[in-house]
Amino acid sequence: MSQHWLSIIGIGEDGLNGLSPAARTLIDQAEVLAGGERHLAMVPGTQAEQLVWTSPFAANLERLEAMRGRKVCVLASGDPQWFGVGVTIARHIPTAEITVLAQPGAFSLAAARLGWGLQDCACLTIHGRPLDGLSLHLHPGARLLVLSENAASPAKLAALLTAKGWGRARITVLERLGGPLERIFSGTAEDWNVPAGEDLNTVAVELAQGPVLSRLAGLPDGAFIHDGQLTKREVRAVTLATLAPWPGALLWDVGAGCGSIAVEWARAGGRSVAIEQIPARLDMIARNAAELGVPHALEIVAGKAPDALDGLDIPNAVFIGGGATVPGLLERCWDALAPGGRLAANAVTLEGEARLIAWQAANGGELSRVAVSRLGKTGRFQSWHPLMPVTHYCGIKP
Repeated sequence: MSQHWLSIIGIGEDGLNGLSPAARTLIDQAEVLAGGERHLAMVPGTQAEQLVWTSPFAANLERLEAMRGRKVCVLASGDPQWFGVGVTIARHIPTAEITVLAQPGAFSLAAARLGWGLQDCACLTIHGRPLDGLSLHLHPGARLLVLSENAASPAKLAALLTAKGWGRARITVLERLGGPLERIFSGTAEDWNVPAGEDLNTVAVELAQGPVLSRLAGLPDGAFIHDGQLTKREVRAVTLATLAPWPGALLWDVGAGCGSIAVEWARAGGRSVAIEQIPARLDMIARNAAELGVPHALEIVAGKAPDALDGLDIPNAVFIGGGATVPGLLERCWDALAPGGRLAANAVTLEGEARLIAWQAANGGELSRVAVSRLGKTGRFQSWHPLMPVTHYCGIKP
């Protein structure tokens, strides 16, 4: 048996004519051709067995693995490794058994048509992913290239941009790139009234001016839907700085309230699990995650810690915003941390502070007190209005 039994061939709208001789050979010699109906139709007259993708896609992976030992060729759009089927397959089949031949993908073709530098664009997808996730990437001067879900996607994207104050953004829709039916048309988000076209399209967005929400820690308190159970902006910035998020890292936000710490961690590129027991706040967390562009990176767990922590993935960091006095909670979170992980906890009560002082004395770490005053009205005048001081703990697990 050849070790490389599975090939994945990127194919564009120009079909077989756009493929290299090597790609054509792999298709011609395949015993099995796999792919969507549109791609398989690009290989007329083949004698190979055809494996048409079904939904959900996970079942197709088992069907592929069952064909190990035969010459199997998967047809995919453009570059299979960029939001493509090649990434999914490589998670289940060893890469040593796979040969991938890519074609220019939608992002490359769109950048070429627009004269944009691909390295300067945010390359995104809303195919099977929440549209709200695009909100994370909105800032003046941004250029977005977005793989659509279907023909309705451009209008939905225009509505999202307009609702978020980016109605002057210029939208260009690029349909069926690289083929004889290629079509390109543009307009502004707030004036978008173009009828839906082809399902196969990529949307380019060029942003001018609009409301900016930084990805750095410390969004305004008003950026969140909350009932008062909110880590205030200044304390939130300090807390996230000590938690030190990085892309892909997992945070447990224990007693999440409205989810402000979990959301900002996710905006910094990490993944979050927000644990909260009050149903109304679970809804707030979900809405904050969507509104602030991270619905895909934040999981919500209903329940009370520490019991609600059972079965969760190992965290790289844990934040306890309330409940430091709950018996066994600090110990449970510390034990769960990955080596090198960080535990941060805030307390505003004397009992909570005493617990953190005792914990620090026994386990090390740093304690600080954060006292913030905000300017406000006092009768006809202005004066400083102090917020409740917060005792902040952070420890790093060996």
